[in-house]
Amino acid sequence: MQLLWFIPTHGDGRYLGTAIGGRSVDFDYWRQIASAVDHLGFTGALLPTGRSCEDAWVLASTLVTYTKKMRFLVAIRPGLMSPGVAARMAATFDRISNGRLLINIVTGGDPVELAGDGLHLNHDDRYKLTDEFLTVWRQMTSGETVDFQGEHLNIKEGKLLFRPVQKPYPPLWFGGSSPIAQRIAAKHVDVYLTWGEPLAQVAQKIREVRRLAEEEGRTLRFGIRLHVIVRETESQAWDAANDLIRYVDEEAIATAQTAFARMDSEGQRRMSQLHNSSRKALEISPNLWAGVGLVRGGAGTALVGDPSTVAARMLEYADLGIDTFIFSGYPHLEEAYRVAELLFPHLPLENLPTVEQQMVLGPFGEVIGNQDFPKPQSKEQRTATVD
Repeated sequence: MQLLWFIPTHGDGRYLGTAIGGRSVDFDYWRQIASAVDHLGFTGALLPTGRSCEDAWVLASTLVTYTKKMRFLVAIRPGLMSPGVAARMAATFDRISNGRLLINIVTGGDPVELAGDGLHLNHDDRYKLTDEFLTVWRQMTSGETVDFQGEHLNIKEGKLLFRPVQKPYPPLWFGGSSPIAQRIAAKHVDVYLTWGEPLAQVAQKIREVRRLAEEEGRTLRFGIRLHVIVRETESQAWDAANDLIRYVDEEAIATAQTAFARMDSEGQRRMSQLHNSSRKALEISPNLWAGVGLVRGGAGTALVGDPSTVAARMLEYADLGIDTFIFSGYPHLEEAYRVAELLFPHLPLENLPTVEQQMVLGPFGEVIGNQDFPKPQSKEQRTATVD
């Protein structure tokens, strides 16, 4: 199992839908989060894309020099970038990071935002453009010289002189819930992503994408994008979830849902249906909470519970074929530590950090009375203390 975190380039804070508890997000703050991701043992981090965010490529390129191991999941935008330019950007980043680039293919689901960037295609045509883009991009980054004539792209002698470190190219990640998006995923990408829907809906998606991939003679991996609210006890976790939206009022919900309604994203439509703009029944399946989606676009659900419960829910998704989880939590710096400290010990993670033999300073907590180290507790003792 791999677990990635999230770098919030569109804002952060202790509560949703309000400036109360909000915090400034600047380079020093993002660097702190990246350092935590790198140190704690997350596989890497997703950087969001869109006009509400800082540019992911610029930020990732600056953060990479402050990190050693973490990988950066950065968006390529068909229609807003040409395949050749995107290939050179990816190859350069992959080389300077020594192979730490993951690529998130984002077709986009907000026609208003896309029009502001000069892209005026309808939903299906954007995905047809994405299909052409990935056909060219994969060939070019694999070292081929590309001549391609499509409905949207006309490439003559496209080539990449300096190849990426990862072969044949940095892994392609992609999320899309519409039939055309799933067909493109099956044809081109390495990891298919879903937002955090109930198990039955995720299972149906995986079955369909697997079937389509088999028709292409390919196999894919699967990942899921969720928020997480984990605390030492179940009741503390649900209190934290309710506290996160304590300042979200009906006006904020209506404003957000009006914006989401204009989108032609099938994934966003499915997210919005989970709560139907109401906070009355937000636990949509065991420990899966739709409160975030009342005011946040995109990923709108969170796993909520104590560590063993959240881990058990994750393993239910893993049983469906999910091997990668992209998590986030508010505020993102503190929650990165909380997730690592509480949840990691319950998970079969690939890349947990190892403590070198000569590093004697911990982890053990603060020295008692200036002379004694705290005694470690067994899992049974910790549970008894909490209860």
